[in-house]
Amino acid sequence: MQRIPESELIINHRGAIYHLDVRPEELAHTIITVGDPDRVPAVSKHFDRMEVQRQHREFVTHTGYIGQKRLSVVSTGIGPDNIDIVLNELDALVNIDFDSRTIKPEHTLLNIIRVGTSGALQADIPVDSWVVSTHGLGIDNLMNFYRHEENDSEKQLLQAFITQTQLNHRISQPYISAGSASLMKHFAGEGIHAGITVTCPGFYGPQGRVLRLGLSNPNLIDRLTDFTFGQHRITNFEMETSGIYGLGRLLGHHCLSLSAIVANRVVKEFSKDGSLAVQGLITKTLEVVSTL
Repeated sequence: MQRIPESELIINHRGAIYHLDVRPEELAHTIITVGDPDRVPAVSKHFDRMEVQRQHREFVTHTGYIGQKRLSVVSTGIGPDNIDIVLNELDALVNIDFDSRTIKPEHTLLNIIRVGTSGALQADIPVDSWVVSTHGLGIDNLMNFYRHEENDSEKQLLQAFITQTQLNHRISQPYISAGSASLMKHFAGEGIHAGITVTCPGFYGPQGRVLRLGLSNPNLIDRLTDFTFGQHRITNFEMETSGIYGLGRLLGHHCLSLSAIVANRVVKEFSKDGSLAVQGLITKTLEVVSTL
């Protein structure tokens, strides 16, 4: 088995992976990711018992138990570039032997569930509601640095998206990955909206916001809102889901993205108390994952 060099897999003085500062034994196999480091204790306060607390830069990790279920909560920070770090390091913690620096012969599967905030792109998805992402559609370019291929149904969705929106021109080559059906079934119904989540590489121009700079694609919101393909439509956009779904699939993990809607970009509304919607989503997510 080929040894992974020190420059490629960086392990610090305490035997922890570089950015997360977590050792293999400190990570649970069911993981909730949040963007905001301050949201980690908002999740872990529900733990019956805390086992590990680590922090390095914006990456905060708490591992503990709800009943007999061991969970980790990890903050990713914002954006697909941070997702590239977090997903690769989470996988390395369970699927690479740190002593020999070789890939383990037996693969360990992680359940990774993102709990975050998002903006709705449909008028009928109100602020303070929740969305489960059936697919992550990236206009951020991350997965174009990896060897990946969509399945037939995803290829059809992607081609329809490119044809209808023309968003590959001067922006990126879009990509798409579906979420984990085995995780998604636990969040079906329950008043949760479901649809395609578009992942953007920024918050302002890439999400159609105008402050002092003009946009190369001023019709972005309308194009995303108007997209349809069969029963599929785009429900929301944010900055992490497509990277989680794309890397998760390549690395062999089950991934799901759940969003609390804090803004509706169609009707121009913003939540008066987005933290309440997020806390409700955290509670719902923990009820589900503690039984997986």
